[in-house]
Amino acid sequence: MRTDPLAAALAAPERLARQSTREWEWLIGHARTARLIARLALRIDECCGLDTVPPGPRRHLAWALCEWEAQVRTLRWDVDFIGRALERVDTPVVLLKGAAYVMAGLPPARGRLFADIDIMVRRDRIGEVEQALLVTGWADHALDAYDQRYYRTWMHEIPPLQHIQRNSELDVHHAIAPLTARHYVASELLFPAARKLDLRGNFFVLAPADMLLHSIIHLMQEGEFDHALRDLLDIDDLFRHFGRDPAFWPALAQRAEQHRLGRPLYYAVRQARAFLDTPMPEDFLAAIARFRPNPASGAIMDAVFGAGMATESPDGQRGFADFSRWLLYVRGHYMRMPLRLLLPHLMRKGWRRGTAR
Repeated sequence: MRTDPLAAALAAPERLARQSTREWEWLIGHARTARLIARLALRIDECCGLDTVPPGPRRHLAWALCEWEAQVRTLRWDVDFIGRALERVDTPVVLLKGAAYVMAGLPPARGRLFADIDIMVRRDRIGEVEQALLVTGWADHALDAYDQRYYRTWMHEIPPLQHIQRNSELDVHHAIAPLTARHYVASELLFPAARKLDLRGNFFVLAPADMLLHSIIHLMQEGEFDHALRDLLDIDDLFRHFGRDPAFWPALAQRAEQHRLGRPLYYAVRQARAFLDTPMPEDFLAAIARFRPNPASGAIMDAVFGAGMATESPDGQRGFADFSRWLLYVRGHYMRMPLRLLLPHLMRKGWRRGTAR
């Protein structure tokens, strides 16, 4: 098992009482960067109480808890608002990621900070959904013609929406991976298995195996690894929660094969066990062994993922973490788009960034 200082602090917050001021500064800064500061505050509060923390870091932790609680209240309000806006559109509305965790009462919701709300609707209803949201206060972000084409032709979502009064951001998906992605998942397989929520509106969440596989796709294909530990903790929470049902494990392996996500599942299992010691049955591990790469590729990916996901150590020794994160960033983009589309896209992004400067 790898030793990650931020993961260790979350696992055993009682040990933080002996920290120096400099160690607290490191921990607060990196927890904020990883979007785990509210989760850290919650763990400390439940374990020892925030009053055991020195006044300086205590203020940051207390504020993070307030921010998380405010986000949850706003999310519940926004979900109700979205439900009323879409009540006449004939489509299930599947909540994804942070919104799903909160509204379904799942463990990853505890202390999880998020930037936007993600929903998935049927692709043949995406125009009706967008129009219904636009007339109820959601506005399309200002994008040029290229960005509009990028989202509407190649991606799995329309351009992001923002509410004109509350500034809440909403991503409306019709799939859980880009249409051009190497690991594309057909939405037609996801909707029939989705679970209905007891909420006003036609709200669902993905089935347990699909929800975990979506979290894995998000980690493996997004390419942004500054908060990879947060995403890995989500995966660990889902494994532990759904794994209490023995039937979950064979269903997960079968579903991964059906979606052709066996290799991402294998990599995620390796990292969850390495960083967080996630418990898994031996027969499940044996079942997914067929998804492993050749030994050389496996060793390289273990090293790159391990370095890229790790938190910078308090002594500032990063090893080849920066290079690994760059490799994972490039890999994430390559997994999302073929080279014939990716290279012109990255060149355009670089040109626009240089022009803006």
